Amino acid sequence: MASVLSYLRELNIITMMLRILLAVLCGGLIGLERERKNRPAGFRTYMLTALGATLTVLLSLQLDQMLHGPWRALAESIGATQDVSRFGAEAAKGIGFLGAGTIIITARQQVKGLTTAAGLWASACLGLAIGAGFYACAFISMLFMIACMYALPPLERRMTRRAHHMNISLEIESMEKLGTVVGHLRAQGVRIFDFEVNRSGSAALPNFLCQFSAVLPDRRDHPELLAELSALDGVILIEEI
Repeated sequence: MASVLSYLRELNIITMMLRILLAVLCGGLIGLERERKNRPAGFRTYMLTALGATLTVLLSLQLDQMLHGPWRALAESIGATQDVSRFGAEAAKGIGFLGAGTIIITARQQVKGLTTAAGLWASACLGLAIGAGFYACAFISMLFMIACMYALPPLERRMTRRAHHMNISLEIESMEKLGTVVGHLRAQGVRIFDFEVNRSGSAALPNFLCQFSAVLPDRRDHPELLAELSALDGVILIEEI
C-alpha cells in the first residue's frame, strides 16, 4: 500500500491523468447538490474549478522539476527560482472573483449564493490538494464537504424552523393592513424590532414591502406562524428571510 501511494505521488503521465480524473469526479460530486437546486454554479462549474486548481499545482510541480533538472544550469546562471506553492496560492485567490459572481442580493434584501461561493472555493482547495498528491487529505475533505452539502441542510432547517428569532418579509396592500398584522403578532406575545417599510408596486396600485425581525415567546413553528399571517386580510405575500 505504501509503495502504491509513493508511486501515485510521483509526477508522470499516469499519475497526472489520475489526479485530473479525481479532481473532475470530486468536483462533480460536490457540485451535483448545487445543480439539483438550480444554483448559478453547479455540476460542470465545480468540475472545472477543481480541474483548474489541479492543473495549477501540476504546472507548478512540473516547473519545479524542470528547474532542478534539465533547466538547472540555465536557471542557476540567471538566478531563476520556483516556489511550488505560488501558482496554487494565486489560484485560490482567483476563485474569489468567481465566487463573488454567484452572490446576489435580491429585491427583498436577501443574500443568496454564499453556500455556492464557499463550495467553489473549497472545491478549488480540494483540487490543489489532489494536484499535490495529498490524496488522504483530499478524500477526507471531500467526505466532509459532501456531508455539509447533503446531510446538514435538513438538520439546519429542523433547527431554524423553531428558533426564537425570525426575520419576516411582508408585502401588504396598504399601511392600514399593517396594523392588523402587527396586532396579531403582539396578541401572541411576539416582540418586533428593526422595522423597515418601502413602497412597491405601481403608482396606481402602490403596495408596501415591510421587513422586520421578531422574537417569539416560545419555540413556535415558523411555517405555521407564516401561514396564520398570510391568511390575514390585505397580506399579498409573506416569507421568512
